[in-house]
Amino acid sequence: MTALLIGNVGVIGDQQRMAEYRAKVLQTLALYGGGFMIRGGRFETLEGNWKPTHLSVMVFPTADHARRWYSSPEYRAILPLRGDTHMDLILVEGE
Repeated sequence: MTALLIGNVGVIGDQQRMAEYRAKVLQTLALYGGGFMIRGGRFETLEGNWKPTHLSVMVFPTADHARRWYSSPEYRAILPLRGDTHMDLILVEGE
């Protein structure tokens, strides 16, 4: 069952380190069957008050693949590059 990780980057701590994180994260996703469906871009709030800053949607073959990526040594190695950057991330399983 397909799984999505939906993330929103809020306040960025260190721009340079965050740029390095962004350059490396795609390679870690691919190792676990994942990739970006959406990475930034324009959005329009049609209902409610949600106003993401920088929205990304990642797709994985299963929720287990997404969880393995999130706890993987490859991803954990680049995670410190985010530093003080705030990120919200949720896992959604599709049907």
